[in-house]
Amino acid sequence: MNWILLENEKQLDEIISASNTTPQVIFKHSTRCGTSKMVKNRLERNDNPAGINFYLVDLFKYRNISNRIASQFNVMHESPQVLVINNGNCIYDESHSAIVFDEIEEVVAQK
Repeated sequence: MNWILLENEKQLDEIISASNTTPQVIFKHSTRCGTSKMVKNRLERNDNPAGINFYLVDLFKYRNISNRIASQFNVMHESPQVLVINNGNCIYDESHSAIVFDEIEEVVAQK
């Protein structure tokens, strides 16, 4: 897994724009949560599907970005949480142990 660190709100605007041609994935990660670490490790056992960007936002360092994600895509904040963004909209979100790479890959392949 090749994470792109999501560290500023300008990047979120770029993700939204890029999602018009290719679905984008955002993983909201809590560095202080055992479940989040477990899910991150599970995701990292996989390779990125071709052409898809996987972004990681550290919730403690960048809470403002996490809050904007929740507001922008009208999803309840959870941690850990994964969102698939397509055409500027969140088309899939999942949290905690329900985050499964195969499901993410399936949603992305359908777009």
